[in-house]
Amino acid sequence: MKKTVVIICLAAMTYVSSCYSKSEETTEKKADEQTVKSTAGETQQDKIHRGEYLVNTIGCGDCHSPKKMSDKGPVPDMDRFLSGYNSTLPMPAFDQKVMQRDRVVMFNGDLTAAAGPWGVSFAANLTPDETGIGNWTFDNFKTAIKKGKYRGVENARDLLPPMPWPNFKNLTDDDLESMFLYLKSLKPVSNRVPDAILAAKAKS
Repeated sequence: MKKTVVIICLAAMTYVSSCYSKSEETTEKKADEQTVKSTAGETQQDKIHRGEYLVNTIGCGDCHSPKKMSDKGPVPDMDRFLSGYNSTLPMPAFDQKVMQRDRVVMFNGDLTAAAGPWGVSFAANLTPDETGIGNWTFDNFKTAIKKGKYRGVENARDLLPPMPWPNFKNLTDDDLESMFLYLKSLKPVSNRVPDAILAAKAKS
């Protein structure tokens, strides 16, 4: 009699366990299907919104947006958002002797120009104007971010500091596509950023 009860209990436990297992499998399967469906059903506008999130979270505007002064300090000038170093301003003056001697880095007032042992670099125009990335393809953008190449051209010079492309190279192609679509959706700002002044020229 006791053996019979034990067998019945074990059978019941196995059945219940099996039900829970199937329930979990069904839930996981539904979740996976939902994720695939969500990704597959992503619209271009969805990607643009994600691109906006990534660009703002990464902080592209910290260096690529001119600033204006507010009661809370410098803030991005939204009329020139992500348009890079303002080429209408006088060229910033940096003490090259101090930088070369002490190996220090200096920035202009709105962080769109930086100088150091490499020379002087200027934040690029990321808007879809022809003076920015208006003529860029996605491959250009991917080459710039993942390989650190100027203007996204394979045989061009490396991007200069303070551009942290070695960190950004780990972004996925989907992330980069979303960022590129967002940047292409911005208001074009005509602003031809000066060429970098490399260290050899900066000394002369």
